[in-house]
Amino acid sequence: MNQPLRRDARGSVPPKPSRDQRGGVLLTSAQTSPCEQWWSLLSSSMARTTKRPPFAPIAPKRVVFLAYEGHQPLDLVGPLQVFALANREGAAPGYEIIVAAMQRGRVDASAGPSLVVDHGLEALGSADTLVIPGGPGVEAAARERQLVQALRRTAGSIRRVCTVCTGSFLLAETGLLSGKRATTHWRSCADLAAKYPDIEVLSDPIFVHDGGFWTSAGVTAGIDMALALVEDDCGQAMAARVARDLVVYLRRPGGQAQFSEPLALQQRSNQGDYGKLIELVESTLNRSWSIDELAKTAGQSPRTFQRRFTEAVGRSPAVAIETLRISRARLMLETTRAPLTVVASRCGFGSQEQMRRAFHRQLGVTPGWIREHFGKLG
Repeated sequence: MNQPLRRDARGSVPPKPSRDQRGGVLLTSAQTSPCEQWWSLLSSSMARTTKRPPFAPIAPKRVVFLAYEGHQPLDLVGPLQVFALANREGAAPGYEIIVAAMQRGRVDASAGPSLVVDHGLEALGSADTLVIPGGPGVEAAARERQLVQALRRTAGSIRRVCTVCTGSFLLAETGLLSGKRATTHWRSCADLAAKYPDIEVLSDPIFVHDGGFWTSAGVTAGIDMALALVEDDCGQAMAARVARDLVVYLRRPGGQAQFSEPLALQQRSNQGDYGKLIELVESTLNRSWSIDELAKTAGQSPRTFQRRFTEAVGRSPAVAIETLRISRARLMLETTRAPLTVVASRCGFGSQEQMRRAFHRQLGVTPGWIREHFGKLG
């Protein structure tokens, strides 16, 4: 017996549901919500795709470390550990870390254990980042024509070419640093500038980034540079986690010198017989030294003194004295709880504001920042 047709509130007969080939009921648009209709279309579309994901996973960035006979171990393994810890911390897409050399097999470092290298120079061509360590063997490596040519040939396809310490000499030999700013270990800056005069050698920075080239100062500065590379790839949070794992600071203050400024000034000033003057000034920093007083102490006229001092030390007397004051102030900020006004007074700054401006001018940070990040007394 036929059932009477059911009608809706408007007196219309709803459409009869259809069935698919398997007998399942397909709901009509009148019986489904817009959300259900959207999900049905999406499910149908997904069912028609292949089993492969719509996007292939991003390949890890390949970081190649170049080993050679007589490389300094820490120049290589220090930055390498930075990238390895980034992988452990979940860096995406992560890093593929390999070590390459001119010949596969055993490569002796300048100290410690030897390396067994599985990759030759062909690995340079697929590198995203290349890291060249320094060491006593770098001069011999720079004379290897095959190595220099391989670096020159492949550098154009490498996103970042980096050197640690005296590794800059090997890269300089390729001519790729011509017209670039670069740094190296402070002991070798003068040699690098003399041998390759077309490179602007900076002796103060921990590392220098100029285009696709990164050069760092001596030894542990390679870790600072590697942290900056990870930050560039993965952000500050990831680099901070790696720095915490290594128990190092994420970023040393802006223009922090590679080594003690008073020592640097004394070494340079000894060449012009101003070493004793620098020692005298350093021992009496709370005194206000004028050019006339400095010249009289040196036994020269003010004009002659200013010219010869600048030639010998590489900076004017005013800048040199300000550098000494900043160095002493940093020591007090890091090792004492003395108020900033007391620090400024004892170091010869006219006021706390004058000290703040000097710090910002030479270091790019404030005295308070130094105390917060490097103070040992909390």
